[in-house]
Amino acid sequence: MFRSLTTGSGVLVVAAIAAIGVFLLIQAVPSLLANQADFLTFPSFNTGDPDNLAFGIRDIFLVTMFSSVFALVLAMPIALGVALFLTNYAPRALARPFAYIVDLLAAVPSIIYGLWGILVLAPAILPIAEWLNANLGWIFLFADGNLPVLSGTIFTGGVVLAVMILPIVTAVTREVFAQTPRFQIEAAKALGATRWEVIKMATLPYGRSGYIAGSMLGLGRALGETIAVLIVIRASTSPMGFSLFDGGYTFASLIASAASEFSQPLPTGAYISAGLVLFVLTFIVNALARLIAGGKVNG
Repeated sequence: MFRSLTTGSGVLVVAAIAAIGVFLLIQAVPSLLANQADFLTFPSFNTGDPDNLAFGIRDIFLVTMFSSVFALVLAMPIALGVALFLTNYAPRALARPFAYIVDLLAAVPSIIYGLWGILVLAPAILPIAEWLNANLGWIFLFADGNLPVLSGTIFTGGVVLAVMILPIVTAVTREVFAQTPRFQIEAAKALGATRWEVIKMATLPYGRSGYIAGSMLGLGRALGETIAVLIVIRASTSPMGFSLFDGGYTFASLIASAASEFSQPLPTGAYISAGLVLFVLTFIVNALARLIAGGKVNG
């Protein structure tokens, strides 16, 4: 009975995911056929005239990936340091409440992060953005963007997303590191290893796949974040120029911004096609995570 229940549960999850994919595909195909622009390379997303659809996901894809990857680059080393501190350095009396505080960041609603990001964080990091633009503007990542100001950009949105995914990456990494076999730790200590050498020889090799898996979970959260990104990153009418100081829409924020206009089949299908790309993108991210982690997650 237990085997039948677990097998049925697994099949049900796979069937639900497949049904979502089929629904998105069926709804998107008519709009893709009516599209008068190249869906993958066209920079604009124009659906105002149902008889003259011209939409593409190039800029949307770039903004989504730039903001999410930038958030992951910021969050991963911080999460690793926090997890190592809590499992190897902090006394038990401090580690438990500190871990609770980090985990509580995941309970903050995304709209609060959005308001905090645009009203508090953006002005605070504006001098950093100005310094990067003035001194490292010769690097395309820090060149002038398509916005007249340096606030409300992918740079600001990426920092907000990094704070939002930090609890997920930290929690998974901390739990995996805490399960490092004691005999490996004791063996390293018996050889005269220092605390850092124990971490390097025992904890990090054991928890590598879990750390990567947690990071990919955080990336998935960043890719699909909606409200905070919609509030923080300003829209732009100019094409994206591969700079962190550009503005624009991500897949999720684009769909959310136009949700009230879903009244006609073809324009609605255009946004559903963008959702289909995001749906596929999450599968690719998870597949890469499994590949990098070696097909398994320790712990």
